[in-house]
Amino acid sequence: MIEESPENLAKIPTHVAIIMDGNGRWALEKGLPRFAGHKAGTENLREVIEASVEFGIQYLTIYAFSTENWKRPQDEIQGLMRIFKTMLDRELNNLHENGVQLRHFGCLDRIDEVLKRKVIEAIELTKDNQTLILNVAFNYGGRDEILRAVQGIVKDGLPAEEVDEKTFSKYLYSANCPDPDLIIRTSGEYRCSNFLIWQGAYSEWYFTPTYWPDFGKEELHQALTAYNQRERRYGEVKKDPDK
Repeated sequence: MIEESPENLAKIPTHVAIIMDGNGRWALEKGLPRFAGHKAGTENLREVIEASVEFGIQYLTIYAFSTENWKRPQDEIQGLMRIFKTMLDRELNNLHENGVQLRHFGCLDRIDEVLKRKVIEAIELTKDNQTLILNVAFNYGGRDEILRAVQGIVKDGLPAEEVDEKTFSKYLYSANCPDPDLIIRTSGEYRCSNFLIWQGAYSEWYFTPTYWPDFGKEELHQALTAYNQRERRYGEVKKDPDK
């Protein structure tokens, strides 16, 4: 067992984003219905949030439900929505008391009115918290986000010559949030799956075969250790320290 402490990490990423993948396969390998995997994945989130705070991560973004997930079987979608409602009811006060600020990446259309109200109330309740910013990408897609940003720019009548990267970023869901330093994907898949495709242009990626329900504090520490072994150059050439 590794000693999972921030002291072992020279560099702590400001913003970590996670594609929480593998719930269904985790359940199937245990002879359980897929719904049980989604429930276990939700239960696991508390440990990862607590570990993120302990390690000093300031922003955590989780990919909870994509714009493409609406293509899944209707009973699975309904089950996921029930899980989200239950999680907000059960965890919101604890998150608030521990200084977690909830933000939403995505749009709330197609979401039923009860869940929509719970999301809006959670955002309002926690808006002044600063211990950890938790961005929940829910009904989110990277291409959809970019299209909506373009539509917003056109609607506001901005001249083409005034649209640079900084201006464009203000129209994204992640406005006022730094780009992710590290993106983690669980379950052994090697795809970005339409997640933060603008913001993640220069992010470091970490892939693990571990299914999301089994991804805990130790696994997060391993991802941060791997991040510490990376050299981020952003297209530049490393300078010779001897010159």
